[in-house]
Amino acid sequence: RQGNPVQERPLTNFLAALARAPASASCSDGPALAVALFGRLSRGAGRHVAQPNVFTYGVLMDCCCRAHRLDLALAFFGRLLKTGLEADQVVFSTLLKGLCHAKRADEALDVLLHRMTELGCTPNVVAYNTIIHGFFKEGQVSKACNLFHEMAQQGVKPNVVTYNSVIDALCKAKAMDKAEYFLCQMVDNGAVPNNVTYNSLIHGYSSSGHSKEAVRVLKEMTSKGIIPDVFTCNSLMASLCKNGRSKEAAEIFDSMSMKGLKPNTVSYAIRLHGYATEGCLVDMINLFNSMERDCILPDCQIFNILINAYAKSGKLDKAMLIFKKMQKQGVSPNAVTYSTVIDAFCKKGRLDDAVIKFNQMIDTGVRPDTAVYRPLIQGFCTHGDLVKAKEYVTEMMKKGMLPPDIMFFSSIMQNLCTEGRVIEARNILDLMVHIEGLMTG
Repeated sequence: RQGNPVQERPLTNFLAALARAPASASCSDGPALAVALFGRLSRGAGRHVAQPNVFTYGVLMDCCCRAHRLDLALAFFGRLLKTGLEADQVVFSTLLKGLCHAKRADEALDVLLHRMTELGCTPNVVAYNTIIHGFFKEGQVSKACNLFHEMAQQGVKPNVVTYNSVIDALCKAKAMDKAEYFLCQMVDNGAVPNNVTYNSLIHGYSSSGHSKEAVRVLKEMTSKGIIPDVFTCNSLMASLCKNGRSKEAAEIFDSMSMKGLKPNTVSYAIRLHGYATEGCLVDMINLFNSMERDCILPDCQIFNILINAYAKSGKLDKAMLIFKKMQKQGVSPNAVTYSTVIDAFCKKGRLDDAVIKFNQMIDTGVRPDTAVYRPLIQGFCTHGDLVKAKEYVTEMMKKGMLPPDIMFFSSIMQNLCTEGRVIEARNILDLMVHIEGLMTG
């Protein structure tokens, strides 16, 4: 007895649902599974499966693109055309998106300007937006701008997504005057700026060091009833802290809760680094302690900021208290943590403690880098143990790292001569000869 054939709509809906399914133990890649299942059905079920329609092909092409199989998406597109079906806007949008995602925006442009019209499908604003964004991602700014002007000439009106792509790209290029020009044009053409628009402008001004302009945009944004998100506030705080304006950053931080926004670890890291840079260590530790009250768990970066701040200010005991607290809270120190602590111990002349931390680093599986070896070598050279310094130079070179250069050792020799330790300075030359021998041998 033969079963009823699988109808096209249920099949399309099933494939679409499978493609959207989140990754799980039973299905790690929904899009790839949907394509494979369709292939098996087509081969094995024959006439018991209804012929796929344009919607089915659209789903399958989307699955292929999401599975990074553009070749299969193009094959399905070709199969669609052979069956005599007419490709619609959705199918073409999927194809354009796939080409742009694969950094083939030039091919996408050819499809837009030629293939779409040949096949009776007029490009819409979504199609243009996809390729404009694709060109910007590939760094082809002039081609993106040319296409922006082309769409207007073709009678396709840019929307908020179009303007956001252009403004974001200009802000990333720090061309803020041009970004402002397109913002004005956007408003004049009836496209309403949104959170994405203002985020791009604030981030652009912030990263360019123009924090006053960034604050102006924030005020303009809020005056229009658009609530900034955490990303916006973080961008602005980073700019303010970078320019030594931590107090103003604190005001932005405090205003976040009034707007219903919850600061994240990045928010705290920005402010902590600002206080550390300005030497406001009391404000720094008070803010750190407030994290616990706000149920924000500090990560490795947060602890590194505190350890580095105390180490640089000569408060090594406080730095080590933070180091211990970090481990107690289950946060593993990384190479930056160890290099900071080792460097501080070496500068204090506590070489035994520096070596203990170095060995601890190795034992916990953290790979030492140049930033770890340099202070050890400098410390042992400065304190007269050239044998130990030579061991660390040899060890780092065996691990494929370049040894310290002549400028590094010249600086040590100059400091030794200043202290009247001329013979020790001369002995550094022997170490330099040893390094030269390792390099040439």
